[in-house]
Amino acid sequence: MKTYTYTESQKLFQRATKVIPCGIYGHLSPAPLIPADAYPFYVSKALGSRFWDVDGNEFIDYMCAYGPMVMGYNYKPVDDAAARQYAQANCVTSPGPVMVELAEKLVDVVSIADWAFFAKNGNDVTTYASMVARKATGRKKMVLIKGGYHGVAPWAQTFGHHGILEEDGQNTIRIPWNDFEAFKKVVDQHPNDIAGFMATPYHHPTFVDNEMPAPGYWEKVETLCKAKGIVLIVDDIRCGFRLDMRGSHEYFGFKPDLVCFCKAIGNGYPISALVGTDALKNDAAKVFYTGSYWFSAAPMAAALATLNEMEAINGPKVMTEFGEKLKKGLVDVAANHGYDLKVTGHPAMPYLRITDDPTLMLHQNWCAECTKRGAFFSSHHNWFVSTAHTREDLDRTLEIADDAFLAIKNNNE
Repeated sequence: MKTYTYTESQKLFQRATKVIPCGIYGHLSPAPLIPADAYPFYVSKALGSRFWDVDGNEFIDYMCAYGPMVMGYNYKPVDDAAARQYAQANCVTSPGPVMVELAEKLVDVVSIADWAFFAKNGNDVTTYASMVARKATGRKKMVLIKGGYHGVAPWAQTFGHHGILEEDGQNTIRIPWNDFEAFKKVVDQHPNDIAGFMATPYHHPTFVDNEMPAPGYWEKVETLCKAKGIVLIVDDIRCGFRLDMRGSHEYFGFKPDLVCFCKAIGNGYPISALVGTDALKNDAAKVFYTGSYWFSAAPMAAALATLNEMEAINGPKVMTEFGEKLKKGLVDVAANHGYDLKVTGHPAMPYLRITDDPTLMLHQNWCAECTKRGAFFSSHHNWFVSTAHTREDLDRTLEIADDAFLAIKNNNE
């Protein structure tokens, strides 16, 4: 099977390093792509479940822009809705009616939502959620999960990251995932000083197996939060509208006070949302928090269309079914070559790991070989599937995976 080369990507990256810090910074940086020369750095076009790099190579995309692509790239109903709004007005002195319509839609769809607030990035709404929790309770401390990710604001990062001060995290307490007793101990140790508990619906850190909540975990957390007046916040930025249209908390059977959304809400258009219960509405109204482009109407129109389209086809069901087939197919292909491929997390956003090599180098090499053949795989992060992935994509992916296993086996002999 032919493997790709990336001459133009490499040339463009060399130009970029002269004028952009790191050339490509943040989560799209080449740094975690190992080996980096197996991956494309720049995209020229995208459609459906696929993208093409600047060298003309075609990829079935299993990162979906790290989550925002849920209906498919250049999905016409969403793009048309945004275009109609652009033609009328986008970033103007006052918000457009679509802001009200989108808020009404979220209140109608998300089970705990009585109101909605809009921003641009996931980081915007996780930070806003922490501010609302502190305003509502008059308390300082936030409890987070070790290894959890809630954005790049200093309060959400850990000391040791460049630019982060030790005092930035003085009111942030981190506890292990699925350890209710650890949460209870922290609450007892800091009586009347815990403003909020924030976590993802299930634990999906990088480089390690993802973990579902233990039976009864969320129910016990919810009960304790209510008893102690702690605001329960779900960071549904990756999982939102992939597990359940009503919010991932419904998938796991509990009721938070605030839910943060981003990524899949707008199919790639820049928008995020915080939704909450009526009990926190007045507190949210009193927290001043805004941005120059947060009222842009076109992304709101795109988000409204995305939610409508997802509802119409039962998007979570479509992605789950495809994810299950992908999981089974890849596990079977691996087994045929004598490898154990472990899949954790939800089928719509699985994390994969070849267990035969604890260093992960074997897994990194396999993901690289797959990518060089046209299936874009990450070795360190959970993947994403979309409603645009097809049976043809699945069949081609399994062919690529099979050939990549042959390649790493030959390389190790």
